Amino acid sequence: MASLAHIFAQPWFFWALGSAGFAALTAVFAKAGVAQIDSSLATLLRTLIVVPLAAAVAWLSGGFASAGAIPGRAWLFLALSGLGTGASWLCYFRALQLGEAARVAPVDKLSVVLVAIFGVLFLGESLSGKNWAGVALILVGVLLVAMND
Repeated sequence: MASLAHIFAQPWFFWALGSAGFAALTAVFAKAGVAQIDSSLATLLRTLIVVPLAAAVAWLSGGFASAGAIPGRAWLFLALSGLGTGASWLCYFRALQLGEAARVAPVDKLSVVLVAIFGVLFLGESLSGKNWAGVALILVGVLLVAMND
C-alpha cells in the first residue's frame, strides 16, 4: 500500500483526476449537446469555447512570455497533436450522436491502452509486468462495457 500512498502524493495525480472528472462531464454534456445538431458543428462550437479558455489560462499563467522561443520541433509535434485532437473530437462527437455515452466514453478510453503501447514503442518508456496487467485490465473493461447485454 505504500506505493498507492505514493501515487496519491504525486502532484500529477490530482491533475489527472481533474482531467478524468472533466472528461466525464464532457461526455455527458456533449451527448446532450449533439442530440439536435450535426456532430461536426457541435465539435466546432466546442472548439470555439476551448480556444479562448486555453488562451486565457496561458495568458494568466505567463505562458505567452516564452511563446517566441518555441522550437520548430515543438511546433511540429504540437500541430500534429492538434490535428489528432480535432480528429478525435470529430469521431467522439459522431460516436456520441450514434451511441450511448456510457458505452462511447469507455471505448474512447482505449486511448489509455494505445498510449501505453505508443509510449513504449515511440518514446522509449517502459512498463513493468504489473503495469501491463493494468493496461490489459483496461482493455478487458472497455470491451465488457461496450458489449450489449
